[in-house]
Amino acid sequence: MKLVIQRVKQASVSVDGKRISKIGPGLLVLAGVSHSDTPFDARHMARKTAKLRIFQDEDGKMNRSVEEVGGEILAVSQFTLYGDCTKGNRPGYIEAARPGQGEALFNEYVQALEKLGFPPKTGEFGGDMQVELLNDGPVTLLLESTGRTKE
Repeated sequence: MKLVIQRVKQASVSVDGKRISKIGPGLLVLAGVSHSDTPFDARHMARKTAKLRIFQDEDGKMNRSVEEVGGEILAVSQFTLYGDCTKGNRPGYIEAARPGQGEALFNEYVQALEKLGFPPKTGEFGGDMQVELLNDGPVTLLLESTGRTKE
């Protein structure tokens, strides 16, 4: 599983010109699922997302989690994170999960965040989405977890 996590002042997702989700300060998470990912990966990544200390404390150091600052999470599925551009100019997606598996593991990630006390807003799985965001910092991290079999 690959996550691109951006600290944002605000973010939203629209489909067909209609806004379906919006958050204020918090995290925008673009989530890609690989065919080798497991439910353990999804739950592990949810814990990492919730505990990341990337918000500033009173001394200006990145030392607070999304929970500590009362932030929100917007999770958006994005299979293109597994695009392979090493050969030619057209990305290949052989590492990306098939839609059924991808949706199930993305939902596992979302449900794990909910169980941790962070019910995220989401995009529309497989939809043609437009994502708007106002980066904060900017702070952008890439997290990867592949093939975990134990928690």
